Amino acid sequence: MSISSSPILNRRLNIAQLFSHKHCVLCQAPNHQDICNACLQDLPGLPPVHCPSCLLPMTSPEICGTCLRNPPAWSHIRAALRYTFPADALVQALKYRSDLPLAPILAGLLLGRFRDDPLPDYLIPVPLHPARLRERGFNQALEISRHLCRQTGVELLSAACTRIRSTPSQTELPWKNRPQNVRNAFTCNRNFSGKRVAIVDDVMTSGATLNELAKVIRRHGATDVRAWVIARAFPGAPAAKRATDLPGNDETKRPIKP
Repeated sequence: MSISSSPILNRRLNIAQLFSHKHCVLCQAPNHQDICNACLQDLPGLPPVHCPSCLLPMTSPEICGTCLRNPPAWSHIRAALRYTFPADALVQALKYRSDLPLAPILAGLLLGRFRDDPLPDYLIPVPLHPARLRERGFNQALEISRHLCRQTGVELLSAACTRIRSTPSQTELPWKNRPQNVRNAFTCNRNFSGKRVAIVDDVMTSGATLNELAKVIRRHGATDVRAWVIARAFPGAPAAKRATDLPGNDETKRPIKP
């Protein structure tokens, strides 16, 4: 059965299945993995040929013109998936429906993308503003980061950087306005001199948020900054539904299957 035709995608998650690891979370087939091999093969990957700096599709594996004109502050970037169905539904189920059991599953998908890379010294999740954190109750980037650090042994710095400006959601703004929206939004309280740092987020769209945080970390002495994201969204792609718009949502915020 293909992922797109699976009836379980529009039903509530069975938390017991997530913890027992006896069923695939996407097709519910009996399985000893979180996602069965058939569903893994159906997950939306990055374009086979893309810019190594921003991951946008290219006709040849060269740095795109935009990155040549304005190089990002990160030196390397890795993404597990393309932000389209069902990857977008999984990310939003974690982010907006508090489906925290999905965090280690998404972290595992990302881990496979940089398994052969030299590990950084520190890992920093993109911080939420305190007001947004109180509203949501958790930082999805931090939850993903916890599992990455457990698997790699990299030191997690969850409080080294903070978001000091409460800004409108990037998803509500045109791409061209996003860099201004997050300008001077972050600060760091740690010296990273001579260190390699990876920053983690759930989704990269324009890259403005990651780039702004990477700039601040570099100003605090980091010699290498990497960007690790679960999914990369591309311009012109259909907008993903918010989890509150997905079928089966109610006010209880009980976990559901995207």
